[in-house]
Amino acid sequence: MSRYWSKLTRALTPYVPGEQPGLARVTKLNTNESPYPPSPQVLAALAQVEPSALRLYPDPQSTELRNALAASNDLALDQVFVGNGSDEVIAFAFMAFFKQALPICFPDVTYSFYPVWADLYEVSYRQIPVDDSLGIDVRGYPSDNGGVIMPNPNAPTGLLLGLDAIEELLQRSRDSVVVIDEAYIDFGGKSAVSLINSYDNLLVVRTFSKSRALAGLRVGAAFGSADLIEGLDRIKNSFNSYPLDCVAQRCAVASLEDDAYFVEMRDRIIASRLWLATKMEALGFAVLPSAANFVFARHATVPAAEIHANLRNEGILTRHFAKDRIDNYLRISIGTQQECEILVEALSEILAQ
Repeated sequence: MSRYWSKLTRALTPYVPGEQPGLARVTKLNTNESPYPPSPQVLAALAQVEPSALRLYPDPQSTELRNALAASNDLALDQVFVGNGSDEVIAFAFMAFFKQALPICFPDVTYSFYPVWADLYEVSYRQIPVDDSLGIDVRGYPSDNGGVIMPNPNAPTGLLLGLDAIEELLQRSRDSVVVIDEAYIDFGGKSAVSLINSYDNLLVVRTFSKSRALAGLRVGAAFGSADLIEGLDRIKNSFNSYPLDCVAQRCAVASLEDDAYFVEMRDRIIASRLWLATKMEALGFAVLPSAANFVFARHATVPAAEIHANLRNEGILTRHFAKDRIDNYLRISIGTQQECEILVEALSEILAQ
């Protein structure tokens, strides 16, 4: 530990991302990336980037992309914000809205970056326990809070809340901002964006990393009232006025323009998810009903850590969280159908030993 670190730096426990291996032959099912390439229109947009454009700063307002997002979500331009991946957008939200007298609230089983951001920005927080089925019960969230954040579907469980539950949460938190992190919403749920014009305290965060297959370009977005978006802009322009490069902006617009391809790839992933869940259940796994591009499962007799290690030895990467309440579960990203079949074959062999 360096003597030059600040007291805050010394106290941090950083987020640990999923392994990005340097191995050439790996079945990578650990970080919820799309198993399919982005739209051909994205590749065409990438090929059309003029080298001379790289010497200039990008549009700091990302106007073309924000207009495209506004149109596709039936919102106004001033209701849309974009940033360098949804993680940056959420980090800005912590700074813009969550430094309050009261603690913010989020589930005790959820995206493990939330407590990291809270510690980084010195935001007090309260973790609300999920129920015995690992589901979120919004009735457990106090109305007197400094803000609420949760993924929907939740991560790493994949469990989905309906819009009625989101609306109940918004009504219970009228004096604070509610952030709904919709990284996985395209794989099985209805977006809370439809509630924005009814609730000025709602911020919905989305990403191009999962269903749009652009994790390598880092494009995130937020939707909310003009007042909330202005708050995010104030933070952005006090931190980095150019969070999205010109290549990312152009490729994200191209992705939005090819809705047919998006639907086709999304539906393939959903079909593989249903197939994989059925096969794993036949092998003795309890699989939570997922609305995301992954499954969360535990075996009836074999510990998750053991299965995780054995799969890795076979070149198959999954995610195991050594945390209370979920340490006997594996989170497995949905790969191509062929990758799902490779996984099932390996599981069958491991469990037969």
